[in-house]
Amino acid sequence: MAPLDDQIAFLLEADRLKTVLRQSTLTDRSRRENSAEHSWHLALMALVLAEYAPPGLDLQRVLAMLVLHDLVEIDAGDLFAYAPAGELARQQRAERAAADRLFALLPPGQSERFRGLWDEFEERVSQEAKFARAMDRLQPMLINMVTGGGTWLAHGVTADQVLTRVALIAGGSPALGTFARDMISRAVTQGLLTPGPGGS
Repeated sequence: MAPLDDQIAFLLEADRLKTVLRQSTLTDRSRRENSAEHSWHLALMALVLAEYAPPGLDLQRVLAMLVLHDLVEIDAGDLFAYAPAGELARQQRAERAAADRLFALLPPGQSERFRGLWDEFEERVSQEAKFARAMDRLQPMLINMVTGGGTWLAHGVTADQVLTRVALIAGGSPALGTFARDMISRAVTQGLLTPGPGGS
């Protein structure tokens, strides 16, 4: 029963992701979403938007990445996407250390597979990883649009800053990249985003 014991221990540790609060709120603005809710939403997005993925995509692999990718926030916490570069670099180191600890809780073989999926997502080395990353970038934009600017307005984020993140969406799905660019234009028109120095 040792492998099962290890798997149950991992699953119980993963439950802690429900306690990690993100910057974004729920669409009804009643509270901040947690990272487990975020991961679920991304998986649902991948299922619903699969027709916009590259042909031949392994959707099961995408879903596995989306369920696993934020588990590291159990140790590292969530950091605002537009934080200063130094903070982002520290976050990356903390997340790698968390991945080392968390995936090692699983039995050998499963541990390596899951860590490999996490690394694949982080490094965007496959079409599956690129599509998964597109979901991860698109979801907060959708939330900000329906919450009156959300974290964009709260943190003074500009349209130019958001446009830099659209490249990751377009890299996973050109159609969703176009959708995201159009959404940013609407956000500027509606006053939810201010143009940056580039005048976007």
